[in-house]
Amino acid sequence: MPLLAGPRFMIRTWHVSTVTDAARARIATARLATAHGVSAVDRARLVGALTAQLRQCLTKGGVWRLSVETTAAPSGDGGRIDVEVAPEKRPAGDLRPPWRTTVVCPENSGADGDGHVADDPASLAEALFCADEDAAVLLERLDEQERLVAFHREELHQTNQGVLALHAELDAAGRAQRELFAAEQRAREEAEHARGRLTFLADASTALTSSLNHDAIVRLLPALLVPRYARPGSVDVWLFDEEGDDRHGGGPRPAAAVLAARRGRPQYAADHPGGLPGVDDQPPSALDPARPLLCIPLLTRRAPLGVLTLSPSGERWDPDDAIMLIELARRASIAIENAKRFEHNRDIAETLQRALLTDLPTTPGLRLAARYLPATRGMNVGGDWYDAFRQPDGSLITVMGDVTGHGLHAAVMMSQLRTALRAYAVDGGTPGRLLTQLHTFLHHLQPDLYATAVIARFHPEEPTLTWAAAGHPPPVLRTPDGRVRTLDAKPGAMLGIPLRQEIGDHTVPLPPGSTLALYTDGLVERRAQGIDPGIQRLASALADFGPAELDTDLEGSADRLLHPLLHDSEHDDDVCLLLCHTHSGAAGVPGQPGPLSSGRGV
Repeated sequence: MPLLAGPRFMIRTWHVSTVTDAARARIATARLATAHGVSAVDRARLVGALTAQLRQCLTKGGVWRLSVETTAAPSGDGGRIDVEVAPEKRPAGDLRPPWRTTVVCPENSGADGDGHVADDPASLAEALFCADEDAAVLLERLDEQERLVAFHREELHQTNQGVLALHAELDAAGRAQRELFAAEQRAREEAEHARGRLTFLADASTALTSSLNHDAIVRLLPALLVPRYARPGSVDVWLFDEEGDDRHGGGPRPAAAVLAARRGRPQYAADHPGGLPGVDDQPPSALDPARPLLCIPLLTRRAPLGVLTLSPSGERWDPDDAIMLIELARRASIAIENAKRFEHNRDIAETLQRALLTDLPTTPGLRLAARYLPATRGMNVGGDWYDAFRQPDGSLITVMGDVTGHGLHAAVMMSQLRTALRAYAVDGGTPGRLLTQLHTFLHHLQPDLYATAVIARFHPEEPTLTWAAAGHPPPVLRTPDGRVRTLDAKPGAMLGIPLRQEIGDHTVPLPPGSTLALYTDGLVERRAQGIDPGIQRLASALADFGPAELDTDLEGSADRLLHPLLHDSEHDDDVCLLLCHTHSGAAGVPGQPGPLSSGRGV
């Protein structure tokens, strides 16, 4: 088989001791590089490095050996040139390596040459020009690189400018985003504070308007304001009476409070301007100069009620807090005015109600006990009433009635019905006849007002009970044997409805020891259950009494009867109860006098 050809080697050596020797060796090396296809740039680098090394050798003196080894690949695809400079005779102990460099040959021209350089000037000049050409090529390449570097430098500069501009834009966007975030946070906080103020104002308004006692409203204001909007112990409510004088406490008042009462505008007294909208700034109070005061008049449509004075829980108030406090004072003024008006009307109504309550008459053999409980909500005055009076024939008429509605109007109509009934009863009419006359009277007097009523008549010479009802809850009768029945025979319709009606009478036996209970719907009716379960509870409670209890203590029996029926202390309607008890002893004998107990409750 054929042998593979290996690389070809050639070594050339020059001895250098003078400048001429160095020049010839330099020129020979350059020619070998050219012959082996080394580029002008690499030749210039090789020659420059070799020249610097030979200069050092000449400076040191002595004889130096320059060896150039050329290696050619067998395929002709290039090779390399290894250059070495070393002293001809190395001194003893000199361990320094010789100078070496290598140049890669991209291609092999095949012209190895012997590296001989003639001594004539023409050869040296030619070698010098060749070296200058290589330097020119190198310089041209350097110029190209410089232009390329300048281009890239400008490009990098433009890129840097763009990056700087982008950073500036990012910084500006970041600042804008941070500002927007801060503004959003402030808006959220302001919205939260506004929501808190509105919630506080709504809750405080509900608390103020839930009471109809103006003293309770005045006591409630400090509890609402401290400590969120006012310093503890700083809230003062100065109320005037009808003539404008001080009602709540004497002593000196801050000048700002007096100005607020006179001018009808809020005043701020402090050693610094308050900056509060709608509030006048005043000097600090002489009573307490170190404490800022906000004095808000309690205004109504007719006249000022007083002045609300308070100090901030912190250094000062936020303007929005001041606006909220002024609005709260306005609502407190309305609540106090409404409470005072309600109290005034209630006093009038209660005076009228007390005047209309009947003193129960004394009748032989019959005991009466009455209870009246006004509604716990509202005016405490309604249209419920009871009455008891004698007819000319000696009979006793007992009445239980209820006019629709509450307040003064219902009380006045109840009074008119009571008076009309007594006038009609003078003629000795029966219960049904009396109710028929009341129906006609009410229909013509007040077409839009209605009433219910029940009338029971006791005759001293008859052991019977005659009764009639018009839209009213049925009477409950307890007989001496403890049995209880509801007198629910066919009643008439409500009094005053646009309907012509003749209300009939009903009669039941009434043995001695019997008890009749007349009542209004406020005693037995509940919204969630209706009226029938309440009537059953009344009948059961009445059946639980023993005969001796009703005989000996009818008043206490009335109280004990109310207690299980009114287990809730609050009721929306008036409650009226009238117990009529025929004595089971000698008092039950017609015409024989006996003890009588009568009572009423408000």
